[in-house]
Formats: sequence, C-alpha cells, structure tokens
Amino acid sequence: MSIICPLELTGLTKVFPTDAGPFVAVKNVNVRIQRSEFICIVGHSGCGKSTVLSIIAGLQRATEGGVVINGRETIEPGSDRAVVFQTPSLLPWLTARQNVDLAVRQKFRTLSFSERRAHALRYLALANVGDAADQLPAEMSLGMQQCVSLARALALEPELLLLDEPFSMLDSLTRLDLQDTLLRAWEQDRKIVVMVTHDVDEALYLADRIVLMTDGPAAHVGDILTLPFVRPRERREVLEHPQYRRLRQSIIDFLENHSKQLPRT
Repeated sequence: MSIICPLELTGLTKVFPTDAGPFVAVKNVNVRIQRSEFICIVGHSGCGKSTVLSIIAGLQRATEGGVVINGRETIEPGSDRAVVFQTPSLLPWLTARQNVDLAVRQKFRTLSFSERRAHALRYLALANVGDAADQLPAEMSLGMQQCVSLARALALEPELLLLDEPFSMLDSLTRLDLQDTLLRAWEQDRKIVVMVTHDVDEALYLADRIVLMTDGPAAHVGDILTLPFVRPRERREVLEHPQYRRLRQSIIDFLENHSKQLPRT
C-alpha cells in the first residue's frame, strides 16, 4: 500500500496575463512535503515564492499542475490551512483575545464562550503574548501584533501553517525573538509549516529542508537542501554546527551564481 504524501506540489505553474503578453511567474514546481516537516522556500524577491504559497493556501489557482493535500487536489481555501502574512492583519477595534476568538468561533462552532476564551488564551500564551490578551492592536508593538497573528493561526489547529515572510518588517532583535517563539509553538504539535523567507540564516535555523527557487520569470526549484541540525534546536548549537557555514555558503552561492539552472524533477 502506497503512503499518501500530506502535501505535494506537482508541475505547479502560474501564468499571469499582462499587456506585453503572458508572464510565467513559476514553472513546473515539484515538491513533496512529509508530515511534521518545517519547509522554508528561499529565493530573490520576485522569484515566485509568495505565489507558490498563495496557491497552496487556495488564494490563487495554478495555471497548470496543482496542490494535493492528503491525496486530494485542492484549489480553494480551507480550514485545514492557516496563513500569516508579512503585516499583522488584526481588527483594530478588537483586543488580542477577541481577534483570536473571532477566528476560533468560525471553525469550532460548538465551543461555548468560556471554552473559546480558554482556547484563545492558550494560544496567546503559546505565542508569548498572553499578557497582552486584553490590549488593542494600537497598544502593542509590531512584533507583539505579529505574535497575535501567529496565535490566531495556531488556534485554528490547521494541518498546514503557511507563513509569508512573517518577520520581514521587524527589527533584528525582535525577529530573533519571534523565530524562537515560532519554534517553541511549532514543537507543541509539529504540524506542517511552509514558510517563505529571503533570510538565509532564518531558514537555516528554522527549517528541516530548504527549497531554493531560481530567479523569475519561469522560476522553478533549483535545489532542495536537507539540514542536519537536531531538534529541539538552540540557536547557539546551530551556529556552531560543523556544517553550518558550508550550508550557508552553498545557499549564498546558489542565489548569487546558480539561480538559472535547470528545473529539479
């Protein structure tokens, strides 16, 4: 009996119509992602990373190929996926808890008010913003707001957590703190994570595998690196690992010199 791959991208191609003619954003993207994997997609700006993530989320449709989740092709958004974007998309008139509760109410309709409240508070604490449960977004830093966005996504208990450069707008220290927060939260249930980032060090610290995208147009998967760092991870141990510098340099070399190689099949 064959084992069903939880997430599979098969021949994924996206073409956008333009005044100058069809623009092929990504072409023939093929990736198989296993249960509990943390995947980072890395590439230059404009290489189609976010387009691939958007198609997985069901926010866009592939022109050719498709996304298969647990053996079924998926072309629409669903409660099995949750997305965290670059900017916190919180409702400004609701507190942190109310923002999470609003999402929880849509998915877990049978929960009572007290059960929803406890559920929301649990995930706010998991995202390290439990003390901000009663604060409005305007009363929180950008980093705290993004933690609330992460808590809201995790509270949906999705099979797939999709992250579109969620820390790109934050200062470096806050970014490091939120990377740690994300890892601690992910360690609780090890759901599949697909994260788009342009930060090489971030990808090395977080991912099990790194998918390297070539430059567009017609961007495709140029290479996939499997990382040797054990879990649970400590940043210092990763940085001091004997293969860290070699892996980091190979990614940089790819981005600088080898971004137009043939598609990986």
